[in-house]
Amino acid sequence: MSFYDILAQLAQGISYTVLVTLVCSATGLVIGLCLSSLRRLSIPGLTPLIDIYTYIFRGVPVLVLLFMVYFGLPSIGIKVPPLMAMALSLGLVSSAYLAEVFRGAFNAVNPVEILAGEAMGMSKLQVLWYIDLPQMFRFSVPGMINEFTSVLKYSPFAYTVGIPEITKQAIALTSTTLRGVEVYLAVGILYFAIYRIILLGIQLINRRYQIPGVSAV
Repeated sequence: MSFYDILAQLAQGISYTVLVTLVCSATGLVIGLCLSSLRRLSIPGLTPLIDIYTYIFRGVPVLVLLFMVYFGLPSIGIKVPPLMAMALSLGLVSSAYLAEVFRGAFNAVNPVEILAGEAMGMSKLQVLWYIDLPQMFRFSVPGMINEFTSVLKYSPFAYTVGIPEITKQAIALTSTTLRGVEVYLAVGILYFAIYRIILLGIQLINRRYQIPGVSAV
């Protein structure tokens, strides 16, 4: 078996790796955005709860949380599909980090613009929607790229719950060929290729919507 054949066989798991990465990233993005937006609205009593959420999920290891969801919940009668288990573990951990990324990006918005909006009679929700969010997304691009990269790096944990992504293919291939160095070198190449493609897509979006005068990532 040539190195090309190894790459070709491992590539069978690319679709699952990309699927896990996208699902977990989307989960983290939606929940993280909701948490940071609620914090921005300064709803009484809600900010401490958001702080507790981010504190807990940034401190829990992804693999431990994944095992709790996939292997632990069935003991109380709740069976979770593998992909959903990844979203409820890696996705929630990612949301805690993204919530902090968005919080910092919100703080970068010029407070004078917010004051001007309030002076025009805009409600807090209108200020959030028309002033805060458009600028926050632009400021948060570098942080989002870092977090999406982390999600990609954690996606191999999916093999522990039976998702046949690249790492699971590599384990099976290594056991039959005993060529671990070549197999895992190919795994590294594939993950790097996925990373570069995702990064290129984000850079194109960033160049389209970047703030004038601020260089692209």
